[in-house]
Amino acid sequence: MKAESFLPDDYRPAEDEPFMNDRQLEYFRRKLIAWKEELLAGSRDTIEGLQDSTRNIPDVTDRASEETDRALELRTRDRQRKLVNKIDSALRRIDEGEYGYCEVTGEPISLKRLDARPIATMSLEAQERHERREKVHRDD
Repeated sequence: MKAESFLPDDYRPAEDEPFMNDRQLEYFRRKLIAWKEELLAGSRDTIEGLQDSTRNIPDVTDRASEETDRALELRTRDRQRKLVNKIDSALRRIDEGEYGYCEVTGEPISLKRLDARPIATMSLEAQERHERREKVHRDD
């Protein structure tokens, strides 16, 4: 029986079950796919909105305001495009059996962290060390 056929709608991964069992993997797969679909739908809405709003605005201030809004929207969508790539990477890790494990230490990433940030690739401790090192090098 496949995980997707017996995963209840109210299922939440628990610490007292085997780490990254079929149910947990299916839970995170569904969560990632739903997140990706939401982001892609937003992108489609943005494209449609930008196509609809290509009009000539005679007032310079209004035009500048609209161009600023458009630039901000495009920047947001670019960040979301990068997020979709991270979601695809997480889905690939699920398929390859690597999901849920820190890429630095190989230790399990906490279920709470994965539930909050399902694209996480490092445990909280490894992420904090990484950010401290990054900050030190940035300050040089």
